[in-house]
Amino acid sequence: MTKKERYAGVISWFEQNMPVANTELHYDNPFHLLIAVILSAQCTDKRINMVTPPLFQAYPTPEVMAVSTPDAVYEYIKSVSYPNNKAKNLVGMARKLVDDFGGKVPGTLEELESIPGVGRKTANVMLIVAFNKPAMPVDTHVFRVSNRIGLTDKSKNPEQTEKELIKHIPAKYLSRAHHWLILHGRYICQARKPKCEECGLTPYCKYFTGK
Repeated sequence: MTKKERYAGVISWFEQNMPVANTELHYDNPFHLLIAVILSAQCTDKRINMVTPPLFQAYPTPEVMAVSTPDAVYEYIKSVSYPNNKAKNLVGMARKLVDDFGGKVPGTLEELESIPGVGRKTANVMLIVAFNKPAMPVDTHVFRVSNRIGLTDKSKNPEQTEKELIKHIPAKYLSRAHHWLILHGRYICQARKPKCEECGLTPYCKYFTGK
């Protein structure tokens, strides 16, 4: 099977079986989405969705969070991973938005990456979810599933994976493809024991077919 055939088969299967694919994080505006995505690093979306409702209520805008303190924010997020660092980043993020972007979340990769707590993956998530721009955020699920299926040639890092996926996936599918791969990795193609018996991608999967 050629790489072109593999990509075509995978995209076709997802289009038919998962036509709608969105983030599982709960949010009501780009600012709150950015909070949720920053918090979600090395933490489950389920945990973040438990934490964010009171946090969003306490901090409805960047202006309110910008005059808060990491200690105050910490009290809302202490059950997530690395709460001290994330509290500092959230306050720093809010202050950056207020000082440099008029209290609005910017819509370019370069601007997003200038914000405390925002790396390339987080910036790309914001581009596809908040601004509906073509991008390919690569988290642990996307990285693992892409390599396992054979969409990438044993990529050594997320940026390499990102470049290869963008090269082969048409722009109109990119935002959905990110969610396709995440959800597939979260529920079917799991790290320790993939559920191959439940997977519709086995005809195209290098891990399953061995070729």
